[in-house]
Parts: sequence; structure tokens; C-alpha cells
Amino acid sequence: MRLSRYFLPILKENPKEAEIVSHRLMLRAGMIRQQSQGIYSWLPLGKRVLDKVNGIIREEQNRAGAIEISMPTLQSAELWQESGRYEDYGKEMLRIRDRQDRPMLYGPTNEEMVTDIFRSYVKSYKSLPLNLYHIQLKFRDEIRPRFGTMRSREFMMKDAYSFDLTQDEAIHSYNKMFAAYLRTFSRLGLRAIPMRADTGPIGGNHSHEFIILADTGESEVFCHKDFVNFDIPSVDTNFDDVDGLKAIFDQWTSVYAATSEMHDAPAFEAIPEADRLSARGIEVGHIFYFGTKYSEPMGAKVQGPDGKEHVVHMGSYGIGPTRLVPAIIEASHDENGIIWPASVAPFDCVVINMKAGDAACDGACETLYAALTKAGKDVLLDDTDDRAGTKFATADLIGVPVQIIVGPRSVASGEVEVKDRKTGARETMTIEAAINRLAV
Repeated sequence: MRLSRYFLPILKENPKEAEIVSHRLMLRAGMIRQQSQGIYSWLPLGKRVLDKVNGIIREEQNRAGAIEISMPTLQSAELWQESGRYEDYGKEMLRIRDRQDRPMLYGPTNEEMVTDIFRSYVKSYKSLPLNLYHIQLKFRDEIRPRFGTMRSREFMMKDAYSFDLTQDEAIHSYNKMFAAYLRTFSRLGLRAIPMRADTGPIGGNHSHEFIILADTGESEVFCHKDFVNFDIPSVDTNFDDVDGLKAIFDQWTSVYAATSEMHDAPAFEAIPEADRLSARGIEVGHIFYFGTKYSEPMGAKVQGPDGKEHVVHMGSYGIGPTRLVPAIIEASHDENGIIWPASVAPFDCVVINMKAGDAACDGACETLYAALTKAGKDVLLDDTDDRAGTKFATADLIGVPVQIIVGPRSVASGEVEVKDRKTGARETMTIEAAINRLAV
């Protein structure tokens, strides 16, 4: 992508409305634009990051055996009345009526709808276990949306829903998602801590929030420091191994961790003081096992091996991609801008032409751009006629992991300078060497 043809509306000044680092940097880097209170457009740079986040989430859901579908954003109120949640949910639900005066709602979550899909088609235990997920925009009319897309009214959610014959099998499905979430957040460059949590309006009796520690976190969290040493499940994790997944769950829940809603002060104070960690945290995922809370009133049953009908056991599992993007920024930035983990960076590298219009610089940049693009890399070529300082400031602000600096002096020697955005380390090398290193 050539920057001269790209839509990247950089802001030089810090927006007054931005209260936290991620909101400020997302606005300055031209990633998002607020359209109304708590509702944002995702601009090209932000959309590239969001798509990469969703791609990793999708890969790990598929790896764990979940199957992707797509459900509508608008839902009939009848399903929610059937489950008993329509009146209970509160003012966060946006209730509307269509032209036939039928009650509708803009979905804040999809337990009822997916249960309706399940009961319409699945009749036998032989079709279980089943886990259906989608990645979709949702709406919750927050009383105080804030922090940009960290807490917005319209947001994107990956929500998965598991169906099992028995409670034991449902807990295994829960453990699958538990392990998948640990892998997902690790691939996004985050260390997420699973904490016992309140189930809220979703309901149920078994729930964990996945929290990353950050000074700007919305809630206070309490945990044991041992979490930093626990191993992330490997890429070859067997999601059919009941005992293996239980061992992962048992390790990650073996020491104290809880949000403020579930905090047990005496239990926390029993931990040696040197091992206690009290901090602010950002919720990036939430998983629930709620048994028959929805399947019972909605008649979601299957025929069991005994020939009798059994109400299925369910769980739901959410990750907020539009919350994850600012969470990554909160965890990875400096005074100059964003520092993206390579896995979600909008571009793999940026080629900075220090003297656009100079034949030698232009030629070297075109060589680098063509070779790295051919190698499958996402390359941003800064071919604008901005001053050098502006080019460097833009590259640092948008956080591309590698900068390739092409100037007249270095090109005269057949060389370029390669800068690591995270460490700031610079290395001079030949154009060929730069291509060979970055093309892998």
C-alpha cells in the first residue's frame, strides 16, 4: 500500500475527549472516528488491525472444534420473552418496534436465538457435542460509554455457544474454550489471567473473566503472582483429551484470582504478601457454563442413548474484538505511539522514502516494496513528500513493527537502515540483506 494513496487521517494534537492512552492513540493514528456517543466507524488502519484480531480468534475457535455461523443483529422479542429475559435485562437493551408494531430488539447477546436454531434441527445426542459461534456487531445502551471502543454502545463480539448432553460433558466444552482463550490472548501479545467472576445478566453458576492488567482498567482485580509463570497451551493441544484439558484448567485456577465482585479478602490476605498482586484490569473475555437456564424454558431437548428426552446443558463464551484492540495498545505503547505485536500489526513493515522524487531513493524503495510484497508481506510505502521528521513521527505513531529507512546517502552505498519499532534498535544493511531478512 502506497501512503500517498491511502486514507490515513493523522491528528497532530491529542483529542480533548480522549481520557486514556488507547483512545488518544487510536484517534491520532486515524484508526477510528466517533459518529455519536459510544458509536464508532473503523477507518482503514483500524479495520486492518481488527481483521487480524478476528482472524486469530477465528483460528483458535476452529482449532477447539467450534463451528462458525452468522446470526442477525435484530432479534424478535418473542424468543427473549420465552426465556424470561426480555423484561429482566434492563435499559441496556435497545427495544424497538417494526412497522407491523411487533416488538424487536438490537441484540446484546444471542443465547435465545442460538437455542432456537439448535432446537429446530438437533434431535439426537449423536449430534453432540456442538459449539456454534459467530463474530458480530452488538448493541448495549451503556449509561456511560467511555474510553473509545473500550466501552462503547455498539461493539463487535465473538460469542460461542456450546450444547452437551450432560453436565460433565458441558464442563469439558467449557474447558475447551478456557484453553482456546489462553491461546488466543497469548497470540495477540497479551497475558490474560482467568478470574472467578459474577455471571451478570447472562446467568449461570460457573464463570471466568479473562483479565489483562493495566493501569487504566475499569475494575480492581486480585491474584497470585504465580500466573506469570504458567505455560500457555501449545499449538498441538488435543481438545478431545478430557483429562489433559482439565489439567490445564486446574493449573490456571490453582491459585487465587478474582475480580472485585467475587473478591474474598481473607483468602487473598492468606497469600504471602510478596506473592499478592492487586491491580487494575481490563476484561477481554468472559466464559459461562449455565446448564439448562435457556434450554429448559425453550424446550431444547435431544434423545439420549436411553431413548428418553434430555434437556441439553449449555455454555456461552465471549471475546470483544473491538475492546481487544485498545487493550493491546494499553499493554504496548510508548511516548511516540503504538507498538503493535507482529501478529496484529496493520502492516508488517513500512518503507520510508526519505527523498521522494530522487531517482535512486525511488528505485530502492520500489525494489524493496515489490520484493517484500511478492514474499507475502503487508508493506506500507511512505512515498509522500512530507519532511523526514513527519515521516518518522507517523511511522512511530501507527506502530508498524519494522521501519526500513531509505535515504540518499545510504542508497549511494547500496544500503538501507532497518529499525525495530519496539526496541528502537537500528541496523544498516544492504538492500538484498534487508529483503532476505524481512521476507521470511
